[in-house]
This record gives sequence, C-alpha cells and structure tokens, in this order.
Amino acid sequence: MIAVAGVPTIFPTLLYHDAQAAIKQLTEAFGFTQAAVYEGEDGAVMHAELAYGNGMVMLGSKGRGGVFDAAMADAGPTGVYIVVEDVDAHHRRAEEHGVEILMPPTDQDYGSRDYMARDGEGNIWSFGTYAPQL
Repeated sequence: MIAVAGVPTIFPTLLYHDAQAAIKQLTEAFGFTQAAVYEGEDGAVMHAELAYGNGMVMLGSKGRGGVFDAAMADAGPTGVYIVVEDVDAHHRRAEEHGVEILMPPTDQDYGSRDYMARDGEGNIWSFGTYAPQL
C-alpha cells in the first residue's frame, strides 16, 4: 500500500445530474474548497476535486461516458461523513443556504455532536465531531 503521511487514502466519489450546482452547494453551503474542476466542451464536469480539512471528495457529471459513469448509472444516493470542529456553526451555514436538514445538531451517546443533511440530488451528508482513529 502506498501511503504518504497526512494524505488521505480514501476519496468518496459522486456523480451528479447537475455537477455545477453540486459544486456550488458543496462550496457555499458546506464550506468545501475547489481544488480542481475539469470540464468538457459541453460544460459537463469531467472531474472535480473538493477539499475539506485534510480530506477530499471527487465528483463529476452523470452521462459523460466511461466505465465509472456506466457502473454508477443506476446507483442510489450515497452517504458521506465529514469531521468538523464547530457543528452548530456549520449547520447554521448550511441552513442559511437552504440545505435540507434531516437531523439538527444532536449530541450522540458515543460522544459526537453531529447533524445530517441532504444535497440537491439526494446524497446524505453527515457532519460531526467524531473522528475515527486508525
């Protein structure tokens, strides 16, 4: 296994019907930073990388062709968990941007405080203070 200290080795990858809208929502409402966006001539997002903390998600447009696009054609929504420092502030930002909140900030029995939201295409995003350790 190739591992570089401090570099994540797992990157959730999502496809969206409207990847441009997803990028806008993830950056404005959830605080991700655009690391890279590669578009086709028709404006489809061929590949994008959005960073949060020391993690990253990759995403692209559905229907752009290729093996991954075909394999994901009938895939349902996915769920992604992101560690944040201030759950309440993060939640407020998401709410201010009209994100559908499924669970408000809640203290969990295992010591985390987290909330859950749904993006514009049905993917579930959980944000909390629990940080799994390897």
